[in-house]
Amino acid sequence: MRLKVLKRWLILGHRWLGILTGAFLAAWVLSGLVMLYVAFPALTEPERLSYLTPIAWDRVILGPDEALARAGLDPAPDGLALSMRGGAPVYQVTTRDGARHPVSAETGAVLGAVDALEAAARFGVDAPVRAVERDQWTVRDRYDPLRPFHVVALGDAAGTELYVSARTGAVVLDTTRRERLWNWLGAIPHWFYPTPLRARADLWRGTVLWVSGIGIAGVFSGLVLGIWRLRLRRPYATGAVTPYRGAARWHHLLGTIGGLSLLSFVASGWLSMNPNHWFSGRTPPPAMREAYAGSVAPVSRAALRDIPLPGAVEVRIGGVGGEPVLVASDARARRVVVSPPSLDAVRNAAGHALPGAGIAGIEVLTAFDAYWYPHHDTRPLPVLRIRFDDPAATWLHVDPESGALLDRLDASGRLQRWLFEAPHRLDFAILTRARPAWDLVMWLLNGLGAGIALTGVVLGWRRLRRTRRPG
Repeated sequence: MRLKVLKRWLILGHRWLGILTGAFLAAWVLSGLVMLYVAFPALTEPERLSYLTPIAWDRVILGPDEALARAGLDPAPDGLALSMRGGAPVYQVTTRDGARHPVSAETGAVLGAVDALEAAARFGVDAPVRAVERDQWTVRDRYDPLRPFHVVALGDAAGTELYVSARTGAVVLDTTRRERLWNWLGAIPHWFYPTPLRARADLWRGTVLWVSGIGIAGVFSGLVLGIWRLRLRRPYATGAVTPYRGAARWHHLLGTIGGLSLLSFVASGWLSMNPNHWFSGRTPPPAMREAYAGSVAPVSRAALRDIPLPGAVEVRIGGVGGEPVLVASDARARRVVVSPPSLDAVRNAAGHALPGAGIAGIEVLTAFDAYWYPHHDTRPLPVLRIRFDDPAATWLHVDPESGALLDRLDASGRLQRWLFEAPHRLDFAILTRARPAWDLVMWLLNGLGAGIALTGVVLGWRRLRRTRRPG
């Protein structure tokens, strides 16, 4: 009797949970296939550098130390760079509160906003420039210090649009017609990214957690029910292994075969939202960056005079353990590190980054491994991995040439790699290094998920029609 009641509640629960989330599940798996090939618009480092012009060294009158003193600004670690704004050199300063300030390298004055005419003239565009505070492609919070934007349409075959920060004058994003079109079928439905929702971070996060959480319950109940009602050894009277017909038959069989993979996709997607903040992010917190950089010695104009990179478009000024490090880049993303830090300097700086913890080991990665790989991100090699003996078992990844602190990965982050990235993206070396094997597996599993969700939508629609029918 209890078993019968349990089965009845399981059927009812799965039915109504499926009606609530079936359309979302179908949208998730189908949009996930689009995202395999078209990412959400972002500005890569080579693209960013390509939009800069060579530094006019004859107009760099003030060194960083003097310019910052005149402006009265104190940059955050790695928050200072020299580049061109229009025809004049500027220091782009990011202060500890995240605010951005362009400072003239000629006078030390904090510069005002860039107007639309200046943005258009920079790229030789005659078409009107659109003013944007926040739109679909700049909805993320990380763009807040750079708002508002001038959107410059280049008029090329790709339909490229550049987002120029009115605050700093820098290009912060580029989008193409293809990206804008396909993302309406990819990342926007997959991430619940319509601007009115995503602009409200807490509401967006809660919505994704609740909808995906209900989806987990629906898929899990369906998987249990599907296995329960499947008869392989003793078929039903019709000779079939399932008691259902039509769309319900397909839903049962597809759910039994692909239910576990669909459950792993939805559950890992839920975990990607870091519920209850179980996992530590990979971005080193400001206090760690501050301790790692130390009190960086002032950098004078003389230190910039002999940058050994013709055509340099940017010089980033950072620090490792109190010593300044200059990294010059050109428009082709080639770089030169001036006065690179020694391994001992990096080791000492890392020790200050985690006070009270000892360094358990340092290794040089010359090949990608399970925790440092480029399948979805651009990550450099070689890289230093510094392991600590703190309770969180923290690792720091450091650029061995510039000493730049690239990321922080502790035990919870390594766990999230296996609970989210592995099941959700199938980031297994045996697949990602053997494409198109990865593509084929992703299409197969997402195809099964789409079949489960779409047949469920059909069944849910029929159920709702019967429920609404009078009599």
